Amino acid sequence: MQDPVITFHYSKTKDQKALYLMWNPIVIFILCLSLSWARSQQRYVVRSVAFYNVENLFDIENDTLTYDDDRTPEGKDRWTRERYQNKVGHIAMVLANIGKEVTGSSPDLIGLCEVENKQVIEDLIGHEHLKDKNYGIIHFDSPDERGIDVALIYKKDSFLPTAFSSRRLLLIGLDEERNYTRDQLVVSGLLGDEPVHLIINHWPSRSGGESLSKPNRIAAARLSRQIIDSIQRLEVGAKIIGMGDLNDDPIDDSLKMVLKTKGNPKDLVAGDLFNPMEKLFHKGIGSLAYRDKWNLFDQIFFTCNLIKTERGKLRFWKAGVFKAPYLVTHKGQYRGYPFRTYAGGNYTGGYSDHFPVYAYFLKEK
Repeated sequence: MQDPVITFHYSKTKDQKALYLMWNPIVIFILCLSLSWARSQQRYVVRSVAFYNVENLFDIENDTLTYDDDRTPEGKDRWTRERYQNKVGHIAMVLANIGKEVTGSSPDLIGLCEVENKQVIEDLIGHEHLKDKNYGIIHFDSPDERGIDVALIYKKDSFLPTAFSSRRLLLIGLDEERNYTRDQLVVSGLLGDEPVHLIINHWPSRSGGESLSKPNRIAAARLSRQIIDSIQRLEVGAKIIGMGDLNDDPIDDSLKMVLKTKGNPKDLVAGDLFNPMEKLFHKGIGSLAYRDKWNLFDQIFFTCNLIKTERGKLRFWKAGVFKAPYLVTHKGQYRGYPFRTYAGGNYTGGYSDHFPVYAYFLKEK
């Protein structure tokens, strides 16, 4: 599969205009035309990264080791084969369309959360919307009591995994009982010909209240920070991309105090993490809504050497929330919210309670 390529067009700079006044007008005119043409032909390979909380992508089988009873044909949700296949088709269509207007195809790398097992991911990438994209899967079963995991799917033509592991997040509650939650998935590999490291997250929820549950997300952030530090100790200048449903906004302590992310590129120094979602959050953009309040829990952040980098290397371009019209509820109590599979306890046949997020990275061709 050919790499997606875009072309940027440039206008004359002030320096060029000054030279025009200083030199022979005919000579400088020809020079500027040549320079403008050469720059207008500057082409870039586009690498796209996405993350999507697919909201309870369960199969229809009852797993006796997890609390998935509702998502069975006999369970409260009446989760039938037809409803499951409809959900898989919907999610596959979303993934196929993220970034398509820029790259002409689906993302190179996609982090997923709230998938029950590897089989549902197999069904997802085997759907007609995605089966020609040649995706591979990296997945581990987590100890989460609901039975949901994180995973990475990647285009085999774009990304070559070289190492991957699952890092356990151990949480002990006030009652001294263990809180079983999702592991963090760490994947290293070559994106094109550049080494990158990925961390796919689904941090603990705000169940029980934001303040009461905050220590769990602080612990998750500390684990992510430990993973980043350990990678950087072994590989100076490592390019690391973190993504996930963090159940915190970009301005919360887990991001700002523990991971120490920054939202302004001008503030970055070597070793910092840049979070492009912070700027979006300040603009009022969110990936999910609750009681008419928008949050941007779904985020992609990365080491600053993906912004401040040498010429010819992979670098960040832009990020956003994918909010196609079909993903939005258009009427009723939840108008404007993400169009969910279930809402108010009723089957609605939608997609997820989250919008996906994405980021584009460029490399000169």
